[in-house]
Amino acid sequence: MGKLDAILVLDFGGQYCHLIGRRVRDMKVFSEIGPPDISPECISAMGAGLDFKGIILSGGPSSVYDPGSPRCDPRIFDMGIPVLGICYGHQLIARMFDGDVRQGASKEYGATRATVKTAAGLLRGMGRRLNVWMSHADTVFGLPAGWEVLASTEHSLVAAFRHRERKIYGLQWHPEVVHTEHGARMLSNFVLRVCGARRGWTMEKFVRDTVKDIRVKAGGDRCVIGLSGGVDSSTAAVLASRAIGRRLTAVFVDHGFMREGEPEFIARTFRHFPMKLVCVQARERFMQKIGGVTDPEQKRRLIGEEFIRVFEEEAKLEGAEHLMQGTIYPDRIESGFSKHSDRIKSHHNVAGIPADVKFRSIIEPLRDLYKDEVRKVAVEIGLPPRLVWRQPFPGPGLSVRIMGDVTPEKVEIERRADKIVTDEIERACGKKMPWQYFAVLTDTRSTGVKGDSRAYGYVVAVRAVASREAMTASFHPLSYDVLERISTRITNEIPQVNRVVYDITHKPPATIEWE
Repeated sequence: MGKLDAILVLDFGGQYCHLIGRRVRDMKVFSEIGPPDISPECISAMGAGLDFKGIILSGGPSSVYDPGSPRCDPRIFDMGIPVLGICYGHQLIARMFDGDVRQGASKEYGATRATVKTAAGLLRGMGRRLNVWMSHADTVFGLPAGWEVLASTEHSLVAAFRHRERKIYGLQWHPEVVHTEHGARMLSNFVLRVCGARRGWTMEKFVRDTVKDIRVKAGGDRCVIGLSGGVDSSTAAVLASRAIGRRLTAVFVDHGFMREGEPEFIARTFRHFPMKLVCVQARERFMQKIGGVTDPEQKRRLIGEEFIRVFEEEAKLEGAEHLMQGTIYPDRIESGFSKHSDRIKSHHNVAGIPADVKFRSIIEPLRDLYKDEVRKVAVEIGLPPRLVWRQPFPGPGLSVRIMGDVTPEKVEIERRADKIVTDEIERACGKKMPWQYFAVLTDTRSTGVKGDSRAYGYVVAVRAVASREAMTASFHPLSYDVLERISTRITNEIPQVNRVVYDITHKPPATIEWE
């Protein structure tokens, strides 16, 4: 079987790095994210099944003149494969080849008008004028002999360039964002035309290769998999079941922070799948573990560790050697797995794993997939629609939708409020459902009036967002009628709550979950 053509994206810490990777995958070409200083030797050794046809240097927050700013290995330009620098990567290439890079008199942020001087290479098929998306302070002002300017803006004389003989390109703007006119075509020109990458990344191939990979990693051993009932863990469980059959035990941990009716849903749904299902009642031990804890990072770490301990106990009973998880790419990204990217928040199944884990290995079949790709896999393997399109739910459950200390009373308030939000939105939105929707029990109280008497109660926030892969999101414009019904029901049916607010913040700057 031949190697899979791929594009390597070097992560310089930019917020859009993984969006570049997603855009490449949209072309049915596999993309891999790597550290900025990766060596040619490491590139050659990365994955026996990958043939890297090109390298993209991402944007980043640093200046090429900062003493500690990330650099790429200069030898990558001698590997004989095309290289594209975007934003910081654009400036870095120019700097490394002795171009004139310095801070401009005017910074460019947001929509900018670019003039195309030569419609070649990445800009093949482009018109004379382009609306592009900029976000930079340093600027390339000049290039040495052998280089060609492809486009300019009012404040960037060298907004796009290429080497006249070698396949090295730079774009000061961000082609990966939707705000850049023909941005997808620019990336397609690079990936498919300049690099000559073949389209081979399909979910059918992923399923086939992943089942084989799980079988090899598990060997002849028994395995346990953490099953939450979400699309990620459900998809991972079915893939694992295909690979090792009855040697797989799915463990559902009822930690007490689940949605209303969730344990019953799990038992009812998964009893038909070809795997052993174990439901562990662990409400008291999890509540004791995080009682009095207010810091969200500590909550996630403690819950992640306790999950592992439960899995270890069940593995011992089953004679299992390996743990499987439904970890996906955004979990690892937000947990700060790249040395030049910030930790947004720890995910219980990534940063919450203790160092002394008692498993021979942890197998994560979906670790390189984004959420929308997981759904495609779920459809491919025949998961029922009610599982494929379930809205995401955090592993720590309602505990991270309760701001501050978690108590049994707060859990019940949050569970009831979340059920009201879910019921009303699903009743009203039909096929135009938000990506995710839920209630948050804030640690703020306010004065209200109930029954002509003063009521001092909790404030509940409602959150509903639209997204595709969970890396970015925008708030969903729920109608006032829906919001009014939600507010009325929550304040009428939950005595401890007297105020409801609606969160209209995008991601970024916020995250989808509050904690």
